[in-house]
Amino acid sequence: MKIANFIIDKNSPVFIIAELSANHNGSIKTAIETVRAAKRAGANCIKLQTFTADTITLDSKNKDFKINQGTLWDGQYLHDLYKSTHLPWAWHKQLMQVAKDEGLICFSSPFDPSSVDFLETLNVPAYKIASFEITDIPLIELVASKGKPIIISTGIAEIKDIELALDACRRMGNND
Repeated sequence: MKIANFIIDKNSPVFIIAELSANHNGSIKTAIETVRAAKRAGANCIKLQTFTADTITLDSKNKDFKINQGTLWDGQYLHDLYKSTHLPWAWHKQLMQVAKDEGLICFSSPFDPSSVDFLETLNVPAYKIASFEITDIPLIELVASKGKPIIISTGIAEIKDIELALDACRRMGNND
């Protein structure tokens, strides 16, 4: 597999991906500083997450949408949490340029079709499927149809989930 100018195979050095995620705390300055810190720490890549609160969950105050599992986010509703922590789409282009200037590869985990469409306008070199999305076969097929390398997280998956995700990629002609 090749992502941008980095070959990933058994003979290659480790490919280190730094996760920006919601670690920007709502500040583009913090996001940029994090990208630069990732480079200083030896990362090869910075990975973003691309979604909006409206595309990842419902705006519901139903008890099923309230976090109560003994976490940092207890008492918050999912939509409110995602709205406050998502990476604004308006920042993506600038962060990708900062990453490029730092010599880092930059790609993202999309969580819905509109995110994939947006990332295609930025010409991302690869995609990552988050572990919670491994069963979202339509999303995986859409990403695979773009013909770019895909990294699929398998953290919560069963073997059958992994096989279905890989089959979806292959059906779309994507073996990377």
